[in-house]
Amino acid sequence: MVQTFRVLLLILVGLVEVKLISSVTDPADAAVLRSLKAQWKNTPPSWSKSNDPCAAPWEGVTCNNSKITALGLSTMGLTGKLSGDIGGLTNLRSLDLSFNRGLTGSLTPRIGDLQKLNILILAGCGFSGSIPPELGNLEELSFLALNSNNFTGEIPHSLGNLSKLYWLDLADNQLSGSIPVSTPNSPGLDLLLKAKHL
Repeated sequence: MVQTFRVLLLILVGLVEVKLISSVTDPADAAVLRSLKAQWKNTPPSWSKSNDPCAAPWEGVTCNNSKITALGLSTMGLTGKLSGDIGGLTNLRSLDLSFNRGLTGSLTPRIGDLQKLNILILAGCGFSGSIPPELGNLEELSFLALNSNNFTGEIPHSLGNLSKLYWLDLADNQLSGSIPVSTPNSPGLDLLLKAKHL
């Protein structure tokens, strides 16, 4: 009985080790990418060859220590929505989905959860609706390009919180209202002292 138990325990430990070795990507990050893949069409062929984005690896996906740190999928012909699941990639430093005209709909407020994001390039897509004020939560952001979309409404005052921003491009949208200027109660673009391109 004891011998049988030991054999079963060794088999169980072996299976756990195989599972740990075979899964390179952090499970939460892998789940986010699989969710995005289910919502997008025209993803790169490598995305269909494995369920493990860092092990295969998937085209346009950069990993560091099992965490996804960058998505570079410019001009891939992607179509679909950018869902709230993107907010789960908490180690993401760069997100470039530029020039995928088929990416449409509103920009999820969960993009404001990407606290380590340094570069956000969504130029030349088909996003619409208002620019989420949650973008003002991205304190590490230095490059923000939302130009050539279909955004409407006003520029959020919260973008004035992006003190490290040196590049801000909102051109070629249908934005309205005045450029936000800081007041004692709210930030404004005049606080972007490091900006070289507005």
